[in-house]
Amino acid sequence: MTAPNPPAAAADTRIGARRGAALAVLILAVTLLAIDGTVLYLALPALSRDLAPTAAQVLWIGDIYSFVLAGLLITMGNLADRFGAKRLLLVGSAAFGLASLLAAFAPTAGLLILARALLGLAGSTLMPSTLSLIRALFPDAALRTRAVALWSAGAMAGGAVGPLVGGVLLEHFAWGSVFLINLPVVALIIVAGSVLLPGAPTRRSAPIDLLSAGLSVLAIVPLVYAVKAVVEHGPTLDAGGAAAIGVVCGWLFLRRQRRLAQPLFDLSLFAIPAFRGAVIANGLSVLGFFGFLYFFSQYLQLVRGYSPFWAGLAEMPATLASMAVAVIVGAALRRLGAGRAIAAGLLLSAAGLVGIGIAEGSDTYAWLGLALAITGLGTGLAMTLSTDAVVSAAPPDRAGAASAISETSFELGIALGIALLGSLQTALYRGLLHVPAGTPEAAGRAARESLAAAVEAAQGPAGGPDTGLLLAAQEAFTQGMQMTAAIAALLLAAAAVVAWRVIPSPRGADALAQPAAEARPAAEARPAAEAKSTVATYPAAETQPAAEAQPAMESQSAAGARPATKGGAHAQ
Repeated sequence: MTAPNPPAAAADTRIGARRGAALAVLILAVTLLAIDGTVLYLALPALSRDLAPTAAQVLWIGDIYSFVLAGLLITMGNLADRFGAKRLLLVGSAAFGLASLLAAFAPTAGLLILARALLGLAGSTLMPSTLSLIRALFPDAALRTRAVALWSAGAMAGGAVGPLVGGVLLEHFAWGSVFLINLPVVALIIVAGSVLLPGAPTRRSAPIDLLSAGLSVLAIVPLVYAVKAVVEHGPTLDAGGAAAIGVVCGWLFLRRQRRLAQPLFDLSLFAIPAFRGAVIANGLSVLGFFGFLYFFSQYLQLVRGYSPFWAGLAEMPATLASMAVAVIVGAALRRLGAGRAIAAGLLLSAAGLVGIGIAEGSDTYAWLGLALAITGLGTGLAMTLSTDAVVSAAPPDRAGAASAISETSFELGIALGIALLGSLQTALYRGLLHVPAGTPEAAGRAARESLAAAVEAAQGPAGGPDTGLLLAAQEAFTQGMQMTAAIAALLLAAAAVVAWRVIPSPRGADALAQPAAEARPAAEARPAAEAKSTVATYPAAETQPAAEAQPAMESQSAAGARPATKGGAHAQ
């Protein structure tokens, strides 16, 4: 009985060349999404000059992608189970390429917003498909943890490379080039994915509930629009109507999910404290970090005067520090436990944001870079552990639904962060701006619209630039940014309190075992044969021995039992 075990254990430690190549394709897909999410930040000043969008359109260009993506993630996660994750990934990649082509050559701000919405639609197929295929490729828990850690590093790397690549492109080409770089990557994913990725089996179940899918989008987008409108213009009839539509559709969506035998959004998962706390902490941490990062790029270029390339380079300490979390995440879990480690990361990130607000008054970059690194390290630790806690807290048979909810929380956090903090920054800028006496009326109106418009107006007629208007606009933007950084820090501190009080914090060897134990009763209620149906067929020499080597009770805790030495890294 004991003789066959050592070979199986040895096989479990090797990913294998073919599965490694397949994993590389999935990492490439998530890296593409991360690059597309950050590369646009640096292009905002350039596209603002060419397309002349209003301040509201600038925000929509940035956040419509995340709105649509977040609204459709749960639907696409369910569609992957029925349509097939591989097929959905390939079709979604092709659609992503076509939408990128449309965005690159958009002649108006309205068409660019439409193209960004289509990118969100296509992107919503990629994220759940990659996670589903990772689960199919790696049925063994230890191997899957390693694969997810590499997948997470790819997402972090995309966030780091995006601004740098965007900076290089914008130094030599038009702003549309930041979308054209998607095309060769998409082609590689389609060609390599067709050959390497396994054909995960589809699940025979009820068809996608289209009413639920529509209600989820109609709940998210109007609510975020209402928040944007109130922050920018105060309470208006339009904002009130949008909020009412969002609330009603949200209530109808939740009511329908409680009645469906196979809901798109599994509300019963929120009965698990660790799951509930991790989702809230993850969403708030993303909201604070990415919402601040959105307009920070404008500060670097329009206030500090950095070129797009140097602005991208200046932002790298935050993203590189978030990638380095993989080195410390295991030790943090063992010493603090999940809840306390997440809270510590959030507090560290909050301190970094306060440091950024203070360092903005410094003439040197060193303090600003240090504050960015602290923010990135804390946010990376919190997002990695909270995402892993979401998946680990759920029963194994509902890990896919938990992943979809985690992804939705992440993307919605980005969207709300841009909407809330971006709109707040715009409102503060307008309130703090004092147009110097003698400024032409047209230039003053333009300056009140946005900082980019103020910089353009300050160039002045042939007589020379209006230095007074430029300095006033830069000062107002910087002061508003300091206030916004403090508010973002308060949001992260609130998330830290939630994580500390709600998410369990067992230490040592129990740090990763408790979530599985908490979820086990729900998992045991499902027949084992149904749970096995989620594993895709792949070369037996690579996957079958690992799957058969695990007893039934061990497989039930696979989603939560992460070896401490692996770190349990899982972030988006």
